[in-house]
Amino acid sequence: MVYKNFRINFIIRTLFLVATIFLLFYLIYNTDLTMTLFLVGGAVCIQIFAFISYIDRTNRILNNFLESIRYSDFTRTFQVEGEGSSFEKLKKSFNEVIKDFQEVRAEKEENFYYLQTVIQHIGIALIAYQKDGKVELINNATKKLFQVRNLSNIQALSGFSQEMVEHLFNIKHGENTLIKVQEKDNLLQLIIYATEFKIHNRTITLVSIKNIQQELEEKEMESWQKLIRVLTHEIMNSITPISSLSSTVTMMIKDVTENLKEQGTNADDLETLDEVEGALKTIHKRTDGLLHFVNTYRNLTKIPNPNFSIFKVSHLLGNIKSLFEEEMRRKGIECEMNIEPESLELSADEHLIEQVIINLIKNAIHAIEGKEDGRIQLRAYLNSRGRIVIQVVDNGPGILPSVLERIFIPFFTTKPQGSGIGLSLSRQILRLHGGTINAFSEPDKETKFTLTF
Repeated sequence: MVYKNFRINFIIRTLFLVATIFLLFYLIYNTDLTMTLFLVGGAVCIQIFAFISYIDRTNRILNNFLESIRYSDFTRTFQVEGEGSSFEKLKKSFNEVIKDFQEVRAEKEENFYYLQTVIQHIGIALIAYQKDGKVELINNATKKLFQVRNLSNIQALSGFSQEMVEHLFNIKHGENTLIKVQEKDNLLQLIIYATEFKIHNRTITLVSIKNIQQELEEKEMESWQKLIRVLTHEIMNSITPISSLSSTVTMMIKDVTENLKEQGTNADDLETLDEVEGALKTIHKRTDGLLHFVNTYRNLTKIPNPNFSIFKVSHLLGNIKSLFEEEMRRKGIECEMNIEPESLELSADEHLIEQVIINLIKNAIHAIEGKEDGRIQLRAYLNSRGRIVIQVVDNGPGILPSVLERIFIPFFTTKPQGSGIGLSLSRQILRLHGGTINAFSEPDKETKFTLTF
């Protein structure tokens, strides 16, 4: 029915054209009417031109419709009224098809924006790239993790970590790997998981990248705390009665010795009792030392919850610097303090953070003691990720790489009189603040402890 009027119009035009051409030839061969011949010939030309225009008009409409589909331009409409009945149904059908395409396209765009919103909202870095490294998609978490505004090829991440780039090129579908990246101020433990899929004959690799450094530290600290609770509980149960019994027996022997002295007992017997009493006192002293030792390590599991307040970092570091000013002056140690900006403020438990920094400064003083040009630097600033950083830096002999990996382990110490809980306690305090503490050292150059909040 759509083309019914078009066919009728086409037939009528064809018949008129044929009749006019027949009349033209009739006049040529049977009459001498020159003017009439010109008029009929002109009519034939006009009808041929009109006929071609009529056919082209239909083709133009079809061409416009097909171009709209090809180029996804569904804003075009076809005027139905006033064009004649032969085109009304055709144009109406075209408009309905374009409307259907508009609805499908709108639905796809809604789904696309929905997925984009979900991807950008995810806190895990996502990168989709081709085999040659050309990046097709990244989310906001990726930009934040690698500190980039855009990423055209994963080779651009070589400055961040060449090892990670090599893994991204070589990682297979379903594989996951752990990469350790030492930034200027932070240690990152990145876990990478990959999956592959194909789109239009293109192989796309989608990887998720997450920094699990804080999670690893938390799990490690939780494991140590559980172990310490078990050990201290068992040791306390064993040592407490020994301490009590040794004290009781010591008092009993002391009373017996005094009675024997009054009775004039043999000196050898009294000497033996004195030796026994001395041994018991040694046992009691040692058990008291062990109890003190155990109670010290129980502090790792009994850190109070932080009492958060907002304070100036300059006030915190200034107070700590004044505490050690006299000691550092006597030992010839120079102390510098640099805070940018000067108005930097921190939301934390001031007393707990003060305890951490005091411990780090004590370690720094011990490390550079006796050095002619000993220097300690206290720094505070906002890092590239917008997080507050406090650093304690010294120019001592440094820490060997094999030791640096273990300094935050409870009980580990390189000091003859050290307890091995200072840095472990510091890490626990930072963990309760949602932050991290890391160490970086270049032997014979500098050692730097970084607190990131």
